[in-house]
Amino acid sequence: MKAAPEAQRRLLDLQAVDTALAQLAHRRKSLPELAEIEAVAREISALEDERVRAQVAVDDLDRDIARFEKDIDQVRQRKAKDQKQLDAGGSLKQVEGLQHELATLNRRQSELEDAELELMEQREAAAAALTEVQDRITAAVRRRDDAERRRDETSAEIVKEQEFKAASRAPLANDLPADLVTLYDKIRTETGMGAALVYAGRCGACRIELYGADLNRVKSAPADEVVRCEECRRIMVRTSESGL
Repeated sequence: MKAAPEAQRRLLDLQAVDTALAQLAHRRKSLPELAEIEAVAREISALEDERVRAQVAVDDLDRDIARFEKDIDQVRQRKAKDQKQLDAGGSLKQVEGLQHELATLNRRQSELEDAELELMEQREAAAAALTEVQDRITAAVRRRDDAERRRDETSAEIVKEQEFKAASRAPLANDLPADLVTLYDKIRTETGMGAALVYAGRCGACRIELYGADLNRVKSAPADEVVRCEECRRIMVRTSESGL
């Protein structure tokens, strides 16, 4: 392929723009906020599991306490009924029977109330654990939201730079021979770089030093011939700085 030396040199300007665009794209995909958001998301997921377990513990205790309340209420009702009968009087045997039953009911009520009190203390601790994990979730969500805000702000800045660079690329590419740009774009798509300066006898892309027949090939090539590196196949742009 033939192309004017000046057109080949301007490929370096095009490559500089494309390199900048590639760096911006990589930067956008590699924002530290992305890793931060992912880490916080995993943390929130684990905390949500912990919150569910803490809520279940509170609910179970509430159910047990409610059952004890029902049992205690039944004992109280039975005591009130027996006390009413005792107050109404009766035979000695009936009175003794009611007194014995009231004593039994008093012990039963005391046992139930002690057990309920223990459950209420457990419930207080479980509720505190639930509140603590909910507070941790709230804090993690705030950190996630802050990271997402910073991600969006930085990403918007990068997009603006990409748009600016892309706008400068179009007229530059349009001003070059179409077949040269087509070859350059094909190589760049395949390798990430389409053209590089030959400098101090080395390919600027793969950094391999030219020697022997390959060096002679590059040196003897006409100025308007598009020369490619035998190693990496990129277009080698020759200028006065090439040292050939």
